[in-house]
Amino acid sequence: MAKQLSYHEQEDRNIYLKLRELLDKLPDFCRSFFRGIEPHTQSRTRLAYAYDLIVFFNFIKNENPRYRDCSLTDIPIEVLDELTAQDIEEYMEYLKYRPDEGRDAEIVNKEGGIKRKISSLKSFYNYFYSAGLIETNPASKVRLPRIHEKEIIRLEYNEVAKLLDEADSGDKLSKKQQEFHKKTRKRDLALLSLLLGTGMRISECVGIDIKDIDFEETAVNIHRKGGKEETVYFSDEVAKALLDYYEERRLVAGYDGSEQAFFLSLQNKRLSVRSAENLVKKYAQIAAPLKHITPHKLRSTYGTNLYRETGDIYLVADVLGHSDVNTTKKHYAAIDENRRRSARKAVKLREA
Repeated sequence: MAKQLSYHEQEDRNIYLKLRELLDKLPDFCRSFFRGIEPHTQSRTRLAYAYDLIVFFNFIKNENPRYRDCSLTDIPIEVLDELTAQDIEEYMEYLKYRPDEGRDAEIVNKEGGIKRKISSLKSFYNYFYSAGLIETNPASKVRLPRIHEKEIIRLEYNEVAKLLDEADSGDKLSKKQQEFHKKTRKRDLALLSLLLGTGMRISECVGIDIKDIDFEETAVNIHRKGGKEETVYFSDEVAKALLDYYEERRLVAGYDGSEQAFFLSLQNKRLSVRSAENLVKKYAQIAAPLKHITPHKLRSTYGTNLYRETGDIYLVADVLGHSDVNTTKKHYAAIDENRRRSARKAVKLREA
């Protein structure tokens, strides 16, 4: 009997199979790039590269008459030497509004999406140039687009309370939603409490198995982005919500490999990332209707509250699983600015 894969092993397998499918659509010489980067990149990173490179080679095929009648897989490596920095800048313009392949529509890429695709192309060129397989590296001459910083959206204390209250009562849900709420109230409250009380990613949350939770230590083992396993601790308030749901969950047998999953759907299968995202959206629209709240915004909310309480940016970085503290500093710099502004009133020179 074949060993049943864990949730995280199954996810890696699905990514690997999808990557293999995309490689069959790319020029043959691309395979050496993916073999070369495999030892020091995560599977999700390689998958993102594959999607980005398909966009790039479709640009070449669509915009260069020489390759218009050529199959994508037959585009030769020589094309990399033929392109100039100006061609890649033209590609950046193309990315802003590019055709949606197979549909009569356009895909609009925002600054972040364009920057990622150009970063992927730079890595692609660097690999072949460093290996001596091409003679030029025009991508190295192209500057990444500037990203205009946006205000970080997060929930305030009163909005957090409203979100959890609504998940508990369901009073403001539609009649149809209230019917489902009767069956999912404890699960929804437990999931939202865990996200808001630990700052974990939604993928980490839905990947939790029953055995991962230690109620005595108020701790849960999670698989971080990149496969690293860590222990995250939660408060007594979160523990209560989790335990209330667990008493209900342990009476249900999960289906189709979901026997050990902690969070189950109404079909008794492991709750998917998409379903969990919709769950957050449903309650957030009631608690904070003017804010676009996603699971990542709940993560920002936790990070903000932890930093406000402790002032320890290194602790926040560690708990959130950031490998680089500068990432954390960038996100919570506004709080530091407010602290510095408040310092103007902290020291009095003379008594009034």
